[in-house]
Amino acid sequence: MPVPPSRSRPRRRRIVWAALVALVLLRALWVSLTPPLAAPGDPVWQLDAPGAGGGAPLVVTLRGTLLSDPQPTGPDGTCRALLQLPQGRTELRLASCGGLQQGWRVEAHGRLRQPQPAPHPLLAGPAERLRRQGAATQLQVEQATVLARPPTPLADLRRQLAQRLLAGVGAERGGLLAALVLGSARVPLPLELKEAFRAAGLSHALAASGFHLSVLLGAVLPLGRRLPRWPRLGLAGAAMLLFVLLAGPQPSVLRAVLMGGLALAVLESGGRGRPFGILMASALILLLWRPEWLADVGFQLSVVATAALVVCASPLEQGLRRRLPPWCPGWLAAASAVPLAASLWTLPLQLFHFGVVPLYAVPANLVAAPLLTPLTLGAMALALVAVLVPPLLGLLLPPVAWCSGLLVLVVKGFAALPMAQWQLGRPEPLLVLLLAAGLLGLSLPGPAGLPRLGRRLAPALLLLAALGHLALLRADQLVLVHQGHRDLLLARHQGRAALVSLQADGFSCRQARQLATGFGIPRLDWALLLDPVAPAEPACWQAQAGLVLASADGSLPLQPGQWLGSPGLVAEPLSADSRAISLVLGQRRWLLLPDRQALRAWRATEAKAWDGIWLGVLPRRPERQAVTAASRGAIWLSGGGPADAPPGWSASGPRGWLQQGWG
Repeated sequence: MPVPPSRSRPRRRRIVWAALVALVLLRALWVSLTPPLAAPGDPVWQLDAPGAGGGAPLVVTLRGTLLSDPQPTGPDGTCRALLQLPQGRTELRLASCGGLQQGWRVEAHGRLRQPQPAPHPLLAGPAERLRRQGAATQLQVEQATVLARPPTPLADLRRQLAQRLLAGVGAERGGLLAALVLGSARVPLPLELKEAFRAAGLSHALAASGFHLSVLLGAVLPLGRRLPRWPRLGLAGAAMLLFVLLAGPQPSVLRAVLMGGLALAVLESGGRGRPFGILMASALILLLWRPEWLADVGFQLSVVATAALVVCASPLEQGLRRRLPPWCPGWLAAASAVPLAASLWTLPLQLFHFGVVPLYAVPANLVAAPLLTPLTLGAMALALVAVLVPPLLGLLLPPVAWCSGLLVLVVKGFAALPMAQWQLGRPEPLLVLLLAAGLLGLSLPGPAGLPRLGRRLAPALLLLAALGHLALLRADQLVLVHQGHRDLLLARHQGRAALVSLQADGFSCRQARQLATGFGIPRLDWALLLDPVAPAEPACWQAQAGLVLASADGSLPLQPGQWLGSPGLVAEPLSADSRAISLVLGQRRWLLLPDRQALRAWRATEAKAWDGIWLGVLPRRPERQAVTAASRGAIWLSGGGPADAPPGWSASGPRGWLQQGWG
């Protein structure tokens, strides 16, 4: 029976729109996964030129324009800033943050190098970070000269606003007020405060996004209610333009502004806007313009959280009203539906990118919500006063600062609760897809959502994702991460883990923390540091392991006859004059030989068969034969390449990782 034309047209329209969305997403996915080619004049080509030293640092002098103020990179006071060159970009590595500002033209002399990639998928690397910013090189600056100071009114305005608020009420409260206006990307917030907001599930309050724009428009639109259409639209457009100028053209900012502009245009033209359609149109327009933003975490979270609010917040509210006890106040369902919908829909992204779930995100948002809206309005009003009437700032700042301090107390209180950050580990991509499909099936509204079969399958998909991830978390595994002269060996056994590190410096500690978080390990059973130098940051190591054993006077932390271990994870020294270690992982015994002295000491001991051997140094030919004969399993070599590894051996490369799992 033929389909009537009146019914076939909507079906064709849906097919066309679905095909268009698929093409845009596929193009964006291809662009985000493909490393961009450097422009012909980019300085990266100097490193690859004949005679450049095979990738070694090259002494150069570059001229360009600073794209941002220098930002601190760590506790040692070093900073970094992005420099726009005539062709391409590079990141400046500076000894201090003072003396340079965004928009200035500078001449920088120093050593040019390519940024190092991450040694493991769970670790952050400068190469990946700079690739997202369009830079392919780093310059360790030895001397910087300012060539010109062109006027930069917007950057000066942002800097002036942040400095006045910080100077008025301090780094925490003033930084929070500045972030509510400018976004945390442009404000030097204390690291502890950022971590507290992240642990409480309130990071969205610090990032310039649709919430801040909705607060701004909610204050501006009533002022133009009695105006004619075009002046009213002009007032709203001016507010959105001011928001973009202050916060900067970040993906989440542009998504919010574009969505707000489309919604206003539809409403003013007399049409009936569909929020989800407006959201998808905004996202597709941005991805057509900047397809690489598909890989931006902020863009992903912004789009998914907004989709959750427009699609399932209302059905969730209705469901909560039916299920909450009669004694609960009526506003509780509406207030809980918004953070609950956003938390559920962004859960797969949270796990995929961070491996951590803020356990108290919904109650924290409930408590903070009454403070956030008036505080955001107050911060925006203070910013206006700071620009137009600076003398009044000192009079109006105290009450808003008190409210800011109250929000900081709330955030720190939730962040200090047990298991505030539930470390579940980063699941495999397939498990993330199963989790997302299951959550969609449960949260989408009835007839407009998934078919009935899909809704029935949703619990099974969630159970399958949970069981698969739990099996991976409890499996035995040994992971080697090699990075320059640093080596980390993480041994996992039935959901617990232990660590052996060749270096005890702060960088190795932070890398170990990232690795443990990615594997869903809240706390290591023990950590053995084989560095003869005492740890520079002992508190960092002690915060992530139940027991830390390290050298204090240059001697070995473990002596013959001693052992360090927990059930299924045991380390014992092989001799008193080397760092050779026997590592028991479940039912398997591994031999760890960090250096040549350890290799010699092992050869002098009683011969034994090992389930696996790790070497931190390339052995000579007779030593290779002895190692091959002693192993009945894997043989790992740190730092070597395919040409260095004999048949049957595995090499990590200069920066890489090896792993083996059981069970």
